[in-house]
Amino acid sequence: MINEIILDDTFIKVNRYDSKKVNDLYQISVVFNVTSEDYHDIAVLLYKGTFDVKVPAQHLSFRGSIHQYSTSITNLYEKGQVGEYKLSLLEVQN
Repeated sequence: MINEIILDDTFIKVNRYDSKKVNDLYQISVVFNVTSEDYHDIAVLLYKGTFDVKVPAQHLSFRGSIHQYSTSITNLYEKGQVGEYKLSLLEVQN
């Protein structure tokens, strides 16, 4: 079971993980929780749009961009809030 990915140098614990190949490119989809305490750092990270993606448990590594993204809550500035993020990353061709 995959329970962690790394985007750039940020470790993210995931609740769900799926991977597949799309036109010979890796695509991963993850679901993970973001707390109000971590919201700012995750938002800044995701605004980059393209990342060095690593899935340690699969020995998988690629450069990927956000393909799809959604969240269950848009305002995590209130203390004690937790949002569920859904993120799909697609490998970018060099």
